[in-house]
Amino acid sequence: MVSLGPVESAVREALAEVTDPELPVLTIEDLGVLRDVTVDQDGRVEVTITPTYSGCPAMDVIRGDVERVLAGHGWDNAVVRTVLSPAWTTGWMSDEGRRKLAEFGIAPPGPVAVDLVRCPRCGSAETRLVSRFGSTPCKALRACRRCLEPFEHFKPL
Repeated sequence: MVSLGPVESAVREALAEVTDPELPVLTIEDLGVLRDVTVDQDGRVEVTITPTYSGCPAMDVIRGDVERVLAGHGWDNAVVRTVLSPAWTTGWMSDEGRRKLAEFGIAPPGPVAVDLVRCPRCGSAETRLVSRFGSTPCKALRACRRCLEPFEHFKPL
């Protein structure tokens, strides 16, 4: 792992205030949207973000939140860059982010090839797909056969 300098570390710490507007329990780092933080020799901060999918409407809000938070910490001229390649994958989510999703009642994504989705309420693997699309395109609606509760599942990509 590459060691961050003190300014990059401070920027990342400040960015812990920025959450996903659709999943406010997750920071952009938890979600894997925050790709990189660099500081050049003149102290200019550049933040690189990648959307969960190319048409994600939350990216404008996230960009604005990043700029607002950084300006509030004294980095008024920070640049926020959006990159689409490589494409975001659920593999970029942190373990902490997966834990937060489950605690929030959304089943975290598993491996793409696995169709086993555990209920975030009771832990049962006896679940069924209700709809491939939930409240956002990146989530599906499922129901637990054991506790009978509906829940959202963050789709693996």
